[in-house]
Amino acid sequence: MTDEKDWKDLIIADLGKVVTGKTPSTSNPEYFGGDIPFVTPTDMDGRRIISTTERYLTEMGANAVKGSKLPEKSVIVSCIGSQMGKVAIVGKPCVTNQQINAIVVSPEYSELFVYYSLSLRGDEIRYIGSGSAVPILNKSDFSNLPIAIPPLPEQRAIAGILGALDDKIELNRRMNRTLEAMARAVFRHWFVENEEVESWKVGKLGDLVTLINERVDATPQKDNEKYIALDDMPSKSIDLSQYRLGSEVNSSIISFKRGDILFGSMRPYFHKVGIAPFDGITRTTTFVLRPKKDIFRAFALYWFFSDEVIEFSTTASVGTTIPYVRWETLENYEIPIPSHSLMEKFTKFFQPLWLKIVSNGKQSRTLAALRDALLPKLMSGEVRVRP
Repeated sequence: MTDEKDWKDLIIADLGKVVTGKTPSTSNPEYFGGDIPFVTPTDMDGRRIISTTERYLTEMGANAVKGSKLPEKSVIVSCIGSQMGKVAIVGKPCVTNQQINAIVVSPEYSELFVYYSLSLRGDEIRYIGSGSAVPILNKSDFSNLPIAIPPLPEQRAIAGILGALDDKIELNRRMNRTLEAMARAVFRHWFVENEEVESWKVGKLGDLVTLINERVDATPQKDNEKYIALDDMPSKSIDLSQYRLGSEVNSSIISFKRGDILFGSMRPYFHKVGIAPFDGITRTTTFVLRPKKDIFRAFALYWFFSDEVIEFSTTASVGTTIPYVRWETLENYEIPIPSHSLMEKFTKFFQPLWLKIVSNGKQSRTLAALRDALLPKLMSGEVRVRP
């Protein structure tokens, strides 16, 4: 591994207790609905520390799988299926499902260092577990993964550098979620719960936006375009700062412009809707919607983002294996249309919030790139950090 004499070549099992998760019987309703987080790979959504989850267990449910209980600061790794290689730290005592292996890290090691070391090795974990129909890295093979570890003071120093970058990224994420919550609350107060709604004229979503279908050929010219895949779009957030390069896509490509609304039409229940902060390309699994007037943009965005429209899109979807909503269906969804002056007022309120969201997202992407560049150098000992 490393040539540094003070680094040790160990295996995962040397770092602490390895625990494989387990799901309590779903046929017993008394096991679910408590306040103990039940972590699945779906909850591992890029957060470094997971304290909230989609599902929770009761004390009875956790006791039913008591051998899988994890203390705070355990490092978890998804080891089965398409989401193999995700890594996180649990922020409070919890239970995971059977798709996750965990390390209850011993005090002589830094759980944050272990997290960063494993977060670098997603491709390796996926490769080792790719030998069967359902990719899996079992507990035994996971426990025997090699890992290079420096002395504890250096572990903490390395984790401190990387952690400071992630702390700022997390702060930006929380700030953006707060700004988005403000915008959603004002939208619903002005346009959904307003007492005057019933007297407004009835319109349709298609009155506000035009579906753009500007196809892009798979030529070398598009390889350096900013490409937003459906996977890059966050759930329940309008921040579309994450992108990759167009060289990763070669079919069903369409272009979008800065300010276009992107709506994830495939599996719409994932609630992927946002405004493009730059020109770029996407695939036809995402609707590119261009506001017919600038004052429609914010108003239209939050209608498409609304729970009502997401629920309608999900219910109206066609296709069983991969459900998707047709534009011909979605554009006819009826909404109350207020005066242009009220929409303009909402636009003026929303615009500075959106610009701040874009700025935070851009900064976070820069910080993440710096973190990702430092990570392999720090974890290999190529760059040393003295405590």
